[in-house]
Amino acid sequence: MTPTRPGGTEHLRRQNTALVLRSLRTEGAATRTELARRTGLAKATIGTIVAELGTGGAVSEDQSAPSGRGRPGRPVTLTGESIIGLGFEVNVDYLAAVALDLGGNARISTIRQVESAGPPSIGEVISLVTETRDSLIAAGHSIVGATVAVPGLVAHDNRTIAWAPNLGWDNVELAAQLEAVLGGACPVTVDNDANCAALAEAAHGVSIDVPNSLYITGTVGIGAGIVHDNLLLRGGAGFAGEVGHMPIGNHSRVCGCGRLGCWETSVGLRAMLAAVGMEEESTPLQTAVAVAARAAHDAQTRAALTTLGHDLGTGLAALAAVLDPAAIVLGGYFVPLGAYVVPAAGAVLAERLPSASIHLPQIRLSSLGIHAAALGAAERSLSGVYAGTVVL
Repeated sequence: MTPTRPGGTEHLRRQNTALVLRSLRTEGAATRTELARRTGLAKATIGTIVAELGTGGAVSEDQSAPSGRGRPGRPVTLTGESIIGLGFEVNVDYLAAVALDLGGNARISTIRQVESAGPPSIGEVISLVTETRDSLIAAGHSIVGATVAVPGLVAHDNRTIAWAPNLGWDNVELAAQLEAVLGGACPVTVDNDANCAALAEAAHGVSIDVPNSLYITGTVGIGAGIVHDNLLLRGGAGFAGEVGHMPIGNHSRVCGCGRLGCWETSVGLRAMLAAVGMEEESTPLQTAVAVAARAAHDAQTRAALTTLGHDLGTGLAALAAVLDPAAIVLGGYFVPLGAYVVPAAGAVLAERLPSASIHLPQIRLSSLGIHAAALGAAERSLSGVYAGTVVL
């Protein structure tokens, strides 16, 4: 399974195949006649493509359905259980892995707490990638791509971590190292964790119904994934979404980037823990669950979370005024604390957003849990198949 290059008839065939795959993924199973209608391709072309995809295990036809003159055709279904896109997330205190098959089903979904006292080492990442690869190969799967989500800036090559202050990584050529681990069997890319989580929400989560959304991570750092007309908005250098470093936080606190007053110094995970006087647990979600349990019977904790919600809403109002999202999705540690944080954030958003009387973005809580970024990374790894640039 290798990348393709534009080249006349062969390139056209790849693009037509990708068109059929996209139709099956987004619109569901269909007969060959229905696929021809959906895609605008000739029925004979559809027949050739379906036969090839069936041989490769990407689709199946319901052989039990009657077929023939005057009868409905057999439905073609996107299966692809053995065709895998890999997604990983590297965060300050945990690592995550998701293996997604071509039909969008998770074959592996795992979380690993960082073993070291500080951020994870490259060796820990390599260990997780190796174990995941070995498990998939042993089960007979074929990996078409891998993407790593990181909390930081990724260079335009989508392979190099330019700056990830909370990890302490600068100019790390992570993709090249992981391609060596995978034996050169598939391409590896690197992307921002918020971008990946935003993709996951748009494909599997609570923003699937809107073309324009804003995803906010809730971990040690705060980042945003911006989806505009169903596409990620990346900016001129690919660094769009570094909202955690907007200078609207507590100006007496030093951020992980070394500056004073970044937004995450007021609404990041550790800022929240300092406000409620609790210790961090193994993952941001487990930490937030413990805080929510205390808030249920402790007025001071609830008051601290209300203040945090106010600070969160101030930043959301600024972002919504610029981006005009239909929905704002809160992920990570914000989810278990939604009952205490969202009302205050929503009130500030309604008060501070100039267009609130005409359009007020909905604040939604992520439904994907801590695997959101890794799931989105896995989706990104399958994108070459749906774009026709990877040969099945």
